[in-house]
Amino acid sequence: MVTREQVFAWLEEVMDPEVPVLSVVELGVVRDAEVRDDGSVLVSLTPTYSGCPAMKVMEDAIRDALVARGVPRVEVRFVYAPAWTTDWIPESAKAKLEAYGIAPPGARAESEELVPLRRATATLRCPFCKSDRTTLRSEFGSTSCKSLWVCHACTQPFEAFKAI
Repeated sequence: MVTREQVFAWLEEVMDPEVPVLSVVELGVVRDAEVRDDGSVLVSLTPTYSGCPAMKVMEDAIRDALVARGVPRVEVRFVYAPAWTTDWIPESAKAKLEAYGIAPPGARAESEELVPLRRATATLRCPFCKSDRTTLRSEFGSTSCKSLWVCHACTQPFEAFKAI
């Protein structure tokens, strides 16, 4: 019989299609895995963003990974509350982001907005030269969860994972 711990270990091998240095577990989108009496598995996922196009790819990859290991039936359920936050990314995964050339989520401040978003309140450290002489160029990077920055020390542009 498969255990919950085995399922999580197998899911550590399923990489985020938009940030392939992190697994779906490290990204924090895998909320739970339930092994049922009939051997089937229910995996609960929380999207990073509403309408994130990578969620279908993640769902299929999760299903494929577990079926390949003999799980007879895999159900993936999307859970929207509580909403995903960058706080669910562990420090070890943030270090992987930086080593990959993506600045991890930076300092955040709570907002009084109707739909509160936590935004960076300070410059981010360049993942290449480690300088903090950086500037936000665009709130929009290659994906919804990243923004575009530039480093004034090494002149390298880089993406940063948005703090949410």
